[in-house]
Amino acid sequence: MAPSQKAKEKEVAEPEEERPEPGDGEETGSEGSEDEPEPTGSSLPESSMPSTSSKKKKKKRSKAMKALNALRSGGKDGIPDALVNTVLERVRQEGGEEAAKADPASVRAALEQMKIKDVIQGKAGIGGKNQKDMGGHKFWATQPVPQLGEEAPVADGYIEPSKPPEEVRQEPYPLPKDFEWTTVDVNDPAQLREVYELLSGHYVEDDVASFRFQYSAHFLHWALQPPGYYKEWHVGVRVASNKKLVAFISGVPMSVRVRDNTFKASEVNFLCVHKKLRSKRLAPVLIKEITRQCHLKGVFQALYTAGLLLPTPIATCRYYHRMVNVKKLVEVNFTSVPSSMTMARLIRLNKLPDTPKLLGHGLREMEERDVPQVTELYGKYMDRFGMAHIMDEEEIRHSLLSGRGEGPTTPDSWKTPREKQVVWTYVVENPETHKITDYFSFFSLPSTVMTTDKHNLLNAAYVFYYGTDVAFIEGAEEDGRLKKRLEEIMGDCLVIASRCEFDVLNALTHMDNVEFLTDLRFHTGDGMLNYYLYNWRTAPLAGVTPVGGVPAGKGIGVVML
Repeated sequence: MAPSQKAKEKEVAEPEEERPEPGDGEETGSEGSEDEPEPTGSSLPESSMPSTSSKKKKKKRSKAMKALNALRSGGKDGIPDALVNTVLERVRQEGGEEAAKADPASVRAALEQMKIKDVIQGKAGIGGKNQKDMGGHKFWATQPVPQLGEEAPVADGYIEPSKPPEEVRQEPYPLPKDFEWTTVDVNDPAQLREVYELLSGHYVEDDVASFRFQYSAHFLHWALQPPGYYKEWHVGVRVASNKKLVAFISGVPMSVRVRDNTFKASEVNFLCVHKKLRSKRLAPVLIKEITRQCHLKGVFQALYTAGLLLPTPIATCRYYHRMVNVKKLVEVNFTSVPSSMTMARLIRLNKLPDTPKLLGHGLREMEERDVPQVTELYGKYMDRFGMAHIMDEEEIRHSLLSGRGEGPTTPDSWKTPREKQVVWTYVVENPETHKITDYFSFFSLPSTVMTTDKHNLLNAAYVFYYGTDVAFIEGAEEDGRLKKRLEEIMGDCLVIASRCEFDVLNALTHMDNVEFLTDLRFHTGDGMLNYYLYNWRTAPLAGVTPVGGVPAGKGIGVVML
């Protein structure tokens, strides 16, 4: 969520060269950690208007080829052959007739000149000035993750074997002087508030410091306590002298299926270090400590996301954005009015119906009695994707219902949000059979607006889990029936988000999202989100592009909060 045409990645802001507040620790100086890992969690996406003109596409292709030709000279080696071959294949597929002349040498030279080699080696961020110097990925080189440039594995499996509890390190990792570990109790309102304030001031923001994620305390309380959670996995760092919380990382347990393998894992998220302490090298220690805590519970795999290229993504997804409150999005520089269009026309093109299309045809808010049917539909629907979060009834109840806020369920609940509501879930029930045929959900994740006094908050919603039994009809994908049904239910998702006063609905190129993004007027964003598995090798999964015959998006069936 940021100004148009700017890549939005994870929070990696430069540390401030000023003395911390009294008790906050020593003066930080300049950023100097070469082995400081990238924060994990949901990447801050970016908005940009799409180009639909074929002339523009041809012009872009021509410019790309000219740039490629201009950069053919020289260049040092060190770029993996796999990357060169991938780029070459994409250039030949999408670059038109001129691209047919491209060869590995020219691609390698172009990548070198574009500093892609530095990105691979961690010396440059993809997103620009706010990206941290990752050195040679020294920290990640010590971790059980596939390294950049490695060939895809022949078979899936762990990198390091599990250990019995007695062989796991029993003592916490040492912290820099003046800091101490803490287990954050998110059921204590005061401690939950501390996490909220730390993330609100120091977590994910865009390149130009226009927007910063603002996870609400209610959201954090919901996200950090799924069934079976461990309080020890809510790891914090405090200043010893004044007990101020200055760093945090969390893990929550999950069962994940990757292709044909299902295993217990932790979903690692909310890695955040106070901006004034970025040179203290706290992030690597936080990651090692949360890993130790997971090992103590017998969990040796993890799932996490980041906006930057780390060793090594299993998939990359792109953000898309459906404008709802167009005028506000322009006023906060989330997007802009194209030169060929007026504000009035842009608003008109993005206008949504006043009521959901399926209202009166079985659409209603999900209730407790729907949990068994929704769980069954969820499981069957997610079997269609390469990687999925396996959830039972208790987990579905938590994920889709427990964040519904305070207030009764009425036929008009879709018109206004409840107090403390963070997730919205709706089902479509066959009025004759009472079978749940469809469901959809979205969650609220606003961002603080930091560059204008007109608005202080951008109300963003994110597509969460959904499913329809149309997917199980033979030939439904091929003949367009699945696409049509997804457009119907997600169109109603948009209407409800609009009535609940959200400004934008965001989505990634995972699950079946690619089926409906274009026709529902989602615009292509510049933000990318990489998915990573810790201590597990697998071949790439289809995200923003098809992989191995699997259509785009269908490799990833996990939504990260």
